[in-house]
Order: sequence, then C-alpha cells, then structure tokens
Amino acid sequence: MSRHIKIVGAIAAAALLATACSQGSATRGTTAEAGGKVTLRYFTFSAAPDHVKDLDTIEKAFEKENPNVDVVVETAPFDQYFTKLQTSIAGGTAPDTFELNYENFVTYASAGSLLDLGTVAGDVDTSVYAQSSLDAFKRDGKQYALPASFSTVVLFYNKDLFDKAGVPAPTADWTWQDEQAAAEKLTDKKKGVYGDFQPVQFFEFYKTLEQAGGEFLSADGKKSAFNSPQGVKAATWLVSKVGKTMPTEAEIGGTADYDTNLFKSGKLAMWHNGIWQFAGLKDVPFEWDVVVEPGDSAKASAVFHNAVAASSGTKHGKEAWAWARFLSASDTAATTRIQSSWELPPVSDQQVLSGYLKDPEPANRQAVFDSLKSIALPPVIKRQQEMQDAVTKELSEAAAGRKSVQDALTAAAAEVDALLG
Repeated sequence: MSRHIKIVGAIAAAALLATACSQGSATRGTTAEAGGKVTLRYFTFSAAPDHVKDLDTIEKAFEKENPNVDVVVETAPFDQYFTKLQTSIAGGTAPDTFELNYENFVTYASAGSLLDLGTVAGDVDTSVYAQSSLDAFKRDGKQYALPASFSTVVLFYNKDLFDKAGVPAPTADWTWQDEQAAAEKLTDKKKGVYGDFQPVQFFEFYKTLEQAGGEFLSADGKKSAFNSPQGVKAATWLVSKVGKTMPTEAEIGGTADYDTNLFKSGKLAMWHNGIWQFAGLKDVPFEWDVVVEPGDSAKASAVFHNAVAASSGTKHGKEAWAWARFLSASDTAATTRIQSSWELPPVSDQQVLSGYLKDPEPANRQAVFDSLKSIALPPVIKRQQEMQDAVTKELSEAAAGRKSVQDALTAAAAEVDALLG
C-alpha cells in the first residue's frame, strides 16, 4: 500500500517528546569524527524503496561541495518510521536530521524536538522556495524545517482494461457517480479484477469530505465538524465500494502493498494514489495514465508536503542546516527528483518544474499540476496521530459492517473532540 495508506502505531504525546528533549544531549547526534569530518545522520521514509539511488546522487553531490561532512543515510518504511523516530528522540539518540511530513510537523515543533534553523542559517536567501511550502513548516515565526518535496494524489487507471471493456476513460470532469458507474462495469470478481481501490481511512476521508462540501473541524479548530450530512455522504462513498468494486479487508488479509501489486498485475482498473508511484510503474505490461480525482460538489486533491528538520539536540547545527538546504533547494536535488519521477521539489522557479512534463509516462502529467488548483490539506492538531487512528478505526468499523456510517462518525467525532479538549 502507499505510504499515506499505511499509518499505524502512534506518535508519543507532546509531553513525552518534550521530556526527551530536556534530557542531556551527550548521546544525541553523532559525535564521532573521522579525519576531521563531521558525520551527519539523516533519517528518511520517502527514499525507500524506489529512490535510494536518487538520494545517493544528491548525497554525493553535497559531500563534494562539503568535503568536511559525511552524510549517513538511514531509511525505514513509512509504517515504521515515526515509531522509530519517536523512540530515538525519547531515548536521546535522535538522528541529526530527519524527514517530517506536514501532518506530524506540529507535534514535533510544539514539543521542542526541532532545531530553530534560523539560529544557524545566517542571512540566507529563501526565495528559491515556493512561499506557501516554506510557511507550512514555520511555528511561532520560526523556521523549524525546510520543505523538501511535495506530491499529490491522482486517479491512476489501466487504459487496457477500459479499452477492453469499452468503457470511456476517466476525464477531469468526472464525478463520483461517473467513477462508480465505470467501476461497476469494470469489476469482474471471477477473474479477480476490481474496478476501484480507495482506502477507507483518515487520509481519504478528509479529502472526500471536502469534495462533498464539508469541513473536518470547526472554524476555530476547537471542535469536530465532520459528523454532518456531508460527512455521512463522504464516508458512505468510501464504504460503499468495499466488497463491491474493491476488495474487503478480509480479502486483503493484511498483505503488504496489496493495492500496488493488484494494479501492477493488471487487475485493478482505477487506483487512488500518489505520484510517488510513477517510478515503480515504468515496466508494467499495460498502458496506464492518470487524471485529477473525481469530485462531488467540488474538486479537492490531497497534497502531501515533506520537509527536512534537524534535531534540537544535534551537535552539528550548521552542517545540518547546510544538508537540509542542499537536499531541499539545490539544482542537483531538484533535477534528480524530476528526472526520476520522485516527489516534486517545492521550488519557486517554474522553469525547473516544467521539465517534469517532458517525461512521456504517464502521458497526462499535467494532471499533477491541475490537482494543485484545488488543494485539500489535512487537518492538523497536536495529537495528530491519535486523531488519524481514531477516524480510521471507526471508518473501518463501518466498512466491515459492524457499525452504520452515522454511528461510526458519531463515535469518531466524540474521540476527536476529546483529543481537542
């Protein structure tokens, strides 16, 4: 499954992280020096498994420009990453630098786990970044992380399956109803072919909620607002696919990367997933393309921001800043990401981004940029992971038929309100 699907475990409460950050920093960071070099640890989830070599290219270029720094890269799958990061911070062994997504940034910044990069950056021009991306990783006016990449979720589709079934291919004007009608025609359970795959979980719910015209939180952010007619409509849209046009949880059986393998095997017609999947589909034996996701009363596309942060306990603040800056804004990093169809660099130079459209597969790469016209950012609270888990758990109950959609949303809203309180 994709990384935004596999959210498991929990980030420790802010109090735990704050306690960890107040501990002595004797074991934090890497103090070993070899031949006068600084060893800088970097922990990431987005490079593995498809872009480890691309990250290595960026790392080598950085080390050539900074011969006094040796970057040691550590990776973990997304479903294990934040548990491991939490443990290392709590144990005083945090990496010098690490990757953070937008959703979890607030928790770490609020807990004092992150280095204020402004204290080591000096007078550095930040105009290279798209301002909205840069601002996303500020807290109380301080820059606690540098935006390194962004990606969007689009609708992948198997062109061969559509052609064989005589079903018109998806367009940017499609609605939920169009998607559902096509999915029903394309599903053939006897052949193991499914028409659609869209996970029933938090990350899909907040987006479909916006597509239905609803809001996740109240305007002041102090209370849940998703237990509404729009919320019921959005959750019903997700739940109604299970067992009909997409497999059930029991059929998936906890199999890792089930949806990815299903699509690659040519047995999934439509797939809601992120552009980070492009590189892994280069060799599939069928034609495929992408389109902006269908909406209901409105369009809304999920956009994920990742950033590079430094541990507040690192002993190598200046080197951490230099690495974060290079990884997020250098020409090498931007070019490498674009050429390898990795997540896109959050740079302000549109000429740099225009190169992304030159890759012929998928043909409709313009959909990636079109999806940015209607961005749905995830709601963020201090107890982020607990909120995500609570919503996903209740939606899973509805998907399994153990609760009605309304009862599931009522229970989820109560849990979220308790977290906000």
